Amino acid sequence: MGGASDDELSRKFLAAIQVGDVCSGIVAAVTPRGVSVILDGFAVRPLGFVGSLDLSWVRFSAAAVEVGDRITAEVTAIDLEQGRAWMSTAATENPELWAFLKTLRAGEILSGQIGSIERFGVFVALDDGPDHPVFPGVGFITIPELSWRHFETASDVVQVGQRVRCEFLQFDTTNGEARLSLRATQPDPFQTFAETTTVGQALQGRVTKLVPFGVFMQVTNDIEGLVHLQELTWTPVEAPEADVQVGDEITVVVTEIDRERRRLSLSRRQASTALD
Repeated sequence: MGGASDDELSRKFLAAIQVGDVCSGIVAAVTPRGVSVILDGFAVRPLGFVGSLDLSWVRFSAAAVEVGDRITAEVTAIDLEQGRAWMSTAATENPELWAFLKTLRAGEILSGQIGSIERFGVFVALDDGPDHPVFPGVGFITIPELSWRHFETASDVVQVGQRVRCEFLQFDTTNGEARLSLRATQPDPFQTFAETTTVGQALQGRVTKLVPFGVFMQVTNDIEGLVHLQELTWTPVEAPEADVQVGDEITVVVTEIDRERRRLSLSRRQASTALD
């Protein structure tokens, strides 16, 4: 059988499989990246692949699987171009958790309790969700999704045991988590600021950070803007500290308000012109 014919047969076979189907097969190869599987009904070559993080939320290792093992896994994606069915044995290992996560819809509001605060985010034990086999909560909030406001650590925003209401963003099939957003349930202060501020308007603010390309400054309790290096002064400077220091109170002019990217551009040199 020629290679082109094999490709045609594999695409036809994969096209009949749906995301969510549970398929079985024999492990053909084991690597640090994951496991290749010869699926039942197509013995020509391995079409199934289970990534190392999709093997188990408990063992976290491909070493627990050997060539020749028979496995059952749920299909998470189909790639007809590459001729591959992405699969998860973690899904079949935790059917109650997987079934719950599949019922969630983007934008849905979920309630729960902060179970753990980590440097990379916050775990939430959801009121209506099952326990996670590994993590202290089925819900997870990444650091950027905690608040619209600037903060140093997650514990500045939430505390373990605190009750929260979050918006569901997506089902993380790799970790078996409901990705959540706490800030999506709160008004965005930047949009409020943008509605009452115009380009050319003068603002008073405090310098909060010096970077090679300019200066960040706080113009309200919730809003920071950037003064690019070339906008600091009419006389060129090589570094911002040649003109200002952290803590300085300065007057600037708004040069751009990017509501989509939530960016505020400011100019100190234009402010000096306006004041003359």
